[in-house]
Amino acid sequence: MIIIADSGSTKTKWSLLDKTKEVASCITGGINPFFMEEKDICILLEKEFNLDTENVSCIYFYGAGCALPEKKQILKEALKAHFKIHSIEIFSDLMAAARSLCLEKAGIACIIGTGSNSCYYDGKEIIRNVSPLGFILGDEGSGAVLGKQLISDILKNQLPEAIREDFFHTYNITPGEILDRVYKKPFPNRFLAQYTRFIAKNIHLEEMNQLVNKSFHSFFQRNVMQYEEAKIYPIHFTGSIAHIFRKNLETVIESFGLKMGTIASDPMEGLIAYHQHQMNS
Repeated sequence: MIIIADSGSTKTKWSLLDKTKEVASCITGGINPFFMEEKDICILLEKEFNLDTENVSCIYFYGAGCALPEKKQILKEALKAHFKIHSIEIFSDLMAAARSLCLEKAGIACIIGTGSNSCYYDGKEIIRNVSPLGFILGDEGSGAVLGKQLISDILKNQLPEAIREDFFHTYNITPGEILDRVYKKPFPNRFLAQYTRFIAKNIHLEEMNQLVNKSFHSFFQRNVMQYEEAKIYPIHFTGSIAHIFRKNLETVIESFGLKMGTIASDPMEGLIAYHQHQMNS
């Protein structure tokens, strides 16, 4: 049996698999070696992980913060210490997206969640990746950027008064508190991304619809269209924002003359299919 982990900064999904089925699963807090030390990861696993690993031969861990070799090593040592399993492979969340969406076929794999990312995947490896740059310099189309644009438009009076009043009534927050959360508190990207709920609730309004369309258009223009292969292969998506704003995504991708692929809310189902195929081949 094997274990697959799909981790973000807030939660980690764990799946225990054999060749035919998912045997068990659990959810723990997020594990991100960019922000956590080995001891912190071990403490979290000790408290929250509850699957039987007696017959597990390998762990495949996919996660945010796992791109740099030194960060991978921190995570690998923590997993070895907790699970007493030596066969551990660690991959980025972008590889999770590519394998889950494309399996063993070539395609363009995209993440549009709190952040955004994209790559050309040849069925085995990520061949090209336009750096996402984070929500200040990039992350077009992401929840953080959508929330940032919404907040900016509200505070600069760029939206109708009725929308602005509805926002402040809904969240009972002041402009000063917003600025404090964005500029002085940790994880401003998560803070901003939460306001995509307001956008989704009001997507019937032209202003909200255009806000999403413009940000998705920027995601394609500045990222996807840099891959020559985008004109050949389908464009796949995973992430909560892609899932929630599916209709907007379909509208924008059609405007670029590209082929829509799969849209999944998260990578786990596809990762299970990918690894079971690997186990049986």
